[in-house]
Amino acid sequence: MADCQHIRNYCIIAHIDHGKSTLADRLLEKTNTLSKREMRDQMLDDMDLERERGITIKARAVSMRYPHNGIIYEMNLIDTPGHVDFHYEVSRSLACCEGALLLVDASQGVEAQTMANAYAAINAHLEIVPVLNKIDMVNARPDEVISEMEATLGIDPFSVLPCSGKTGAGVEELLAAIVARVPPPSGDPQATLQAMVFDSHYDTFRGVITYLRLLNGTIVKGQKIRFIKTNQTYEVLEVGQFVPERETCDGLQAGQVGYIICNIKDVKQVHIGDTVTIVGEGGADAVPGYQEPKRMVFCGLYPSDGQDFEELRDALTKLSINDPSFEFEPETSDALGFGFRCGFLGLLHMEIVQQRLEGEANVDLVQTAPNVTYEITTRTGEVLRIYNPQKVPDAGEIEEFRQPIVRVNFILRSNDIGPIMQLCTDKRGTYVKTEYLSPTRAQLVYDLPLAEVIYDLHDKLKSATKGYGTMDYELLGYVPADLVKMDILIGGNRVDALSTICDRRDSERRGRAIVKKLRSEIDRHQFEVAIQAAIGSRIIARETISALRKNVTAKCYGGDITRKRKLLEKQKEGKKRMKSVGSVDIPQKAFLAVLETGNEEK
Repeated sequence: MADCQHIRNYCIIAHIDHGKSTLADRLLEKTNTLSKREMRDQMLDDMDLERERGITIKARAVSMRYPHNGIIYEMNLIDTPGHVDFHYEVSRSLACCEGALLLVDASQGVEAQTMANAYAAINAHLEIVPVLNKIDMVNARPDEVISEMEATLGIDPFSVLPCSGKTGAGVEELLAAIVARVPPPSGDPQATLQAMVFDSHYDTFRGVITYLRLLNGTIVKGQKIRFIKTNQTYEVLEVGQFVPERETCDGLQAGQVGYIICNIKDVKQVHIGDTVTIVGEGGADAVPGYQEPKRMVFCGLYPSDGQDFEELRDALTKLSINDPSFEFEPETSDALGFGFRCGFLGLLHMEIVQQRLEGEANVDLVQTAPNVTYEITTRTGEVLRIYNPQKVPDAGEIEEFRQPIVRVNFILRSNDIGPIMQLCTDKRGTYVKTEYLSPTRAQLVYDLPLAEVIYDLHDKLKSATKGYGTMDYELLGYVPADLVKMDILIGGNRVDALSTICDRRDSERRGRAIVKKLRSEIDRHQFEVAIQAAIGSRIIARETISALRKNVTAKCYGGDITRKRKLLEKQKEGKKRMKSVGSVDIPQKAFLAVLETGNEEK
C-alpha cells in the first residue's frame, strides 16, 4: 500500500466540451496506465450514450502510478461531466479530492460552467491548478483567456499551465505540477475505518459495486464492515481499484480511492454519501456526505404496454443506485394507466435517463410533458408542493400560487447583449447586472422563472449568440405569480396527462398552440373529434378533427334526392352512435406536443 504522502487525489473540472476527457486520455498515456494498443479516444466515457453524444454523463475514477524524482506517486483522477444538469456528479467528485485541475479552452475562454465549477471547488477548499487547454488550435488566444481567468476567478496568471490534450504538449509539466501543488490526503491508516461512498452501480452477476474514498483506516478482503445509514453488516468479498478497469488488490488505506464488492443484492441498501466503518460499538462517526440534489423537472414515465409496469420499476430501481439524483414514485393516469412520476435535475438529465432506460433495460416508454415544482398556499393555510398538474386544487381553494425563480448567468460576446436582454424580457425575467470580463466578452445576470428556463432558453441562447453564449443557473426560491392550470379535453374527456400549469397572461396563446398541434398529431377517426383547452370550466381554444367519410351515395346514379338524403342520415346516425362508444387513440408524439408549444414564437 502507498504512503499517504505519496498519494494525490484530484479531479478535472471545466465547462462542457473544453477537453476534460481528452486530457484524461493523455494522463493515462503519460503514466503508462494503458498501452498505446489499449488506448482509444475518451477512454473514461465508457457508456454507449456518452460515446454517442460525445459528452461525459457519469464521473469516473481511475488510479495511475507516476514516477517523479525517484518516488512512485499514486494519482487518483476523477473525470467529471461539464453540463449544468450533472453538477451534482461534480459536487460528489469534489468531496473525494484535495485538488482540482480547472480547465479552460484557449479559444473559447471562461464560460458559465467554468465559473460555477470553479466556485464549487473553492468552496470545497480544494487546491486549484489552472490549466489552459487546446493551445495547439489555430484560433487560440492564450493571453486574452489568461487575463479573463484573472479577472473572473482571481487566478494568478503565472500559475496557469498551458497544455494540449490532443497533442500531449505540456502534460509532463502538468503531472509534475499536480505532485507539487496538490496536497496529500490527511488520513491516518492506523485509525478506525472511515470511508465515504461516492458512487455505486449494479452488476447483474456481482450485485452492488460500491465506490469508496477512504478517509481513515484500512479495508481488506474478508473484513466485516458496516454501512452507518442502513446499519447493515457485510463481509468484503473483493477490494480493488480502477486502472481504469476493475483490478483487485490486497486492500485500501486512508487517502486511497477504490471499490468493494460485498454480495449486496438489494440495491436499496447502498446510499451515495453513506459512511462505511467497522462492526460494533467502536465505529467511526458518519461523515457529512452530500447535499441532497434538488430535482427541478418532473414528468410521468409509463410503459407503452401496461404489462411492463414491474419491468419498469426494476429498471428504475437499478438506475437510481447508479444515478441517485433522480427520484420516482408510482402514479396512475386515466389516459395511460400505471406508471411513475420521476424527478430530474434538468431537461438533458431527463432525456438521458429515458434513453438509458430504453437502451439498457429495453423498456418501451411513453413520456408526458415535463413540468417544474410549484408551491400553493390554500385558504386553510396549508402549503402544498405540486409536482404534477393534476394535483392542483380548485381555483377557489388557492390563496397563493408560487413558482420557482432561478438566477441565470449568461456569458456572451458584448454585441450579443441586446438580443439576450430582449429574450429574457419576453420570458418575464428581471434584470440583475452586467459585468465586462474583457472588451469583447460580458457576463449578464437575470432572474427568470424556472419553467421558462428549462423549456428552450438554452436553444434560443445558442441561436441568438451563434453558438458563442453559455449559461448556468441556481435556484433562488419561490415567488408568487398569476398561474393557472390548463386542461386539455379530447372528445369531451379531460386527458390528465396533457394538463399543464402556465402563466394566466400566456394561457390563451398556449392553449391555441397546443390544440392546433394536437390536431396535426392525432389521426382522424370514424367520428368527429373535438380538441379543447380549458381553464376551470371556461373553454379558451378549440380545434375539430373531421371524421373519415365514406361516400355512401356513390352507388346512386341519379334518381330522387330523398334516396341520397336517407343514406346520408343513416351514416350520420351511425357516426353519432360510434362517437358515444368509440375512444380516441392518442399517440406518444401528442404528449410531447404540449412541451413544444411552450416555446412557439409569440
